[in-house]
Amino acid sequence: MLNFDEARYVSIQSGAVGLAGQIDSAVGELLGAGGENIFFLGTGGVALLMQPAALLLQQRSRFPAFLGYSAELAITGSANLTECSIVVIPSRSGTTRESISMLEFAKKAGAKVMTMVGHRETPLGERGDQVFVNFAEDDTSSESFYIQSLLVALSIMKHRGEIDNYDELVRELPLLPKALLEAKRQFEVDAEKLAGVLCESDSYIFTGAGNTWPEAHYYGMCILEEMQWIRTRPVHASDFFHGTLELIEPGVHLFVLQGEDACRPLTERVTAFASQYTKQVTVMDTRNCALPGIGKALRGLISPIVLAALLERVSAHIEVKRDHPLTTRRYYNRVSY
Repeated sequence: MLNFDEARYVSIQSGAVGLAGQIDSAVGELLGAGGENIFFLGTGGVALLMQPAALLLQQRSRFPAFLGYSAELAITGSANLTECSIVVIPSRSGTTRESISMLEFAKKAGAKVMTMVGHRETPLGERGDQVFVNFAEDDTSSESFYIQSLLVALSIMKHRGEIDNYDELVRELPLLPKALLEAKRQFEVDAEKLAGVLCESDSYIFTGAGNTWPEAHYYGMCILEEMQWIRTRPVHASDFFHGTLELIEPGVHLFVLQGEDACRPLTERVTAFASQYTKQVTVMDTRNCALPGIGKALRGLISPIVLAALLERVSAHIEVKRDHPLTTRRYYNRVSY
């Protein structure tokens, strides 16, 4: 595979899966200490990676789960953020300014803070009440954070008696890193083709629904816009028919990220409509990945993880085709803002 270290990838994702016991123990301790709700926060794209876990709790648990952006919540506060709250703050670097401010804000409210970082010797790595460390870089961090936040949500449901297959799911998860690696390998030819498609125009529409929507939003904003300076319109499939459909015409490029949860009919509806009016419709469907050893129940939960793994391959090819390294920026970490 192009510019890809297979052993490094498996090691990082295995590290995330390997945190299952530590996360379950921490969740049990925090719930036992009176935890009454959970906030999944973050800054920028990493906040989007927390959404599938929050959505899972909102759909299947009575435990209140809230989403937010660290920069905003540290200004506005929340009536639900109290000494009985659990706050999850991910940051690959562990030094994200807005997330550090959110950590201090949450602690002043008396909340317990769980941080997910790539390095312990950092502000977020040292100041969290519960700290989960798993080294990752930009090309591997999405899957790692998706996995860790999923483990938090599953553990909450386990301790509350709201899930009866926790042990089964956690037993299957160690198979995921190598299954993702094989999915990447099988997708490599298609990844190069899709990278070519992303070089054809100066604007694209990305859509998804359920737990695939955050990945559509993330890839459009953090990869295509930030790292490639490509104008991208991420839109939830539920909103597509309330505005964005009017942009569909011959030559318009639409990418549909399709998973295996209950929201699949929403993306299928978008595909059926758009395919009548433009030939430039690309559907990335996790059902096309074999993922040996992964059962139906877990497959429905890991669609965004699979899509993140596949889209990394697209990114690897697009930076070569456009002669624009993914690390090139105009403003990010270059100027004051």
